[in-house]
Amino acid sequence: MKFVIAPDSFKGSLTAKEAADDIAIGIRKVFADAEIDKVPMADGGEGTVQALTDATDGQLVTKQVTGPLDTQVSATYGLLGDGKTAVIEMSAASGIQFINEQTQNPLIATTYGTGQLIIDAINHGVEKIILGLGGSATNDGGAGMAQAIGVKLLDDDNNELAYGGGELGKLAKIDMSDVDERIKNTGFLIASDVTNPLTGTNGASAVFGPQKGATEEMVASLDENLHHYAQIINRDLNIDIEQAAGSGAAGGLGAGLLAFTGAQIQKGIDIVVAYSNLESRLENADVVITGEGSMDFQTKYGKTPYGVALAAKKIAPHAPVIGFVGKIGKRIEELYETGVIDAIFAAPSSAKPLEEAMADSAKDLTLLAENIARLMMSLDKK
Repeated sequence: MKFVIAPDSFKGSLTAKEAADDIAIGIRKVFADAEIDKVPMADGGEGTVQALTDATDGQLVTKQVTGPLDTQVSATYGLLGDGKTAVIEMSAASGIQFINEQTQNPLIATTYGTGQLIIDAINHGVEKIILGLGGSATNDGGAGMAQAIGVKLLDDDNNELAYGGGELGKLAKIDMSDVDERIKNTGFLIASDVTNPLTGTNGASAVFGPQKGATEEMVASLDENLHHYAQIINRDLNIDIEQAAGSGAAGGLGAGLLAFTGAQIQKGIDIVVAYSNLESRLENADVVITGEGSMDFQTKYGKTPYGVALAAKKIAPHAPVIGFVGKIGKRIEELYETGVIDAIFAAPSSAKPLEEAMADSAKDLTLLAENIARLMMSLDKK
């Protein structure tokens, strides 16, 4: 019997690899000789670097870079097992975890550190870079990232702009002459489900700015600055990114990547499915187990378990797809109605406080896997 175990992380408790390992232990207690393929997964958000690095037997790289508030931070990215691909979560260098209510300021926050990670990955010889765009502290349209890879953003006096979205209104011209030559020979893939444009009522500043400390006045100023930034990009580079779907992701980093690296945007789960070789590993599967901390009706909108289930039903349509979760959320029947997830089970072994449940998640996942395996064994005997 072949089991494919392809969970996301259980946020705050287990990485995707740890969850897969714990589930496998439970299965082995019943099916000692089963073929088990563990494929750590993610959907392009937090945990994508760890999941893809684990799934491909890659390695993690840690570097000191410029954080969103122009201080040095330690940021980690992944080099995948193929030796040609890097995966970077922009939040590692430019994330909201580096700010608080007292320090948050989207007028000055920069993505410069994300650009430094891009250059470091290229220094390692990669040919493609996958970028996850969740959890940003920034609203600079990717200007800092652009400066880090060699783009000159100049004012009327030919001076480089300072960091942050508050400076973009001063942009007079863009000079690409010092951009690292290797950028154009590197493929960039944005892992993001965000479809917001750069500006407007659904843009980066209006929708995400308040989460990063922007007042109404700041939102208006930042949106106007990003509009000006987009106009200069269109004039100097002949690239219209202002209303492009996803250009507003991560405070407009999506726009900067589209403009300055030629990046393409794909759904995060689709990228992870491809780079983990999930489909080939699903061949001849008898049971597929996925999951994450919580599943509800929203899971069908691009979350990891749904992406795994779609792949499973395509490659191994007769294999049941089972979801393991810490919590079953609202309107779960809508997920069953899709026809791709066959059953969902919650892992807590008893009613307990959240902190205790999270602390027990490893042993509870193992116990749940063992119980499901015992049920399968008993049914096989009938």
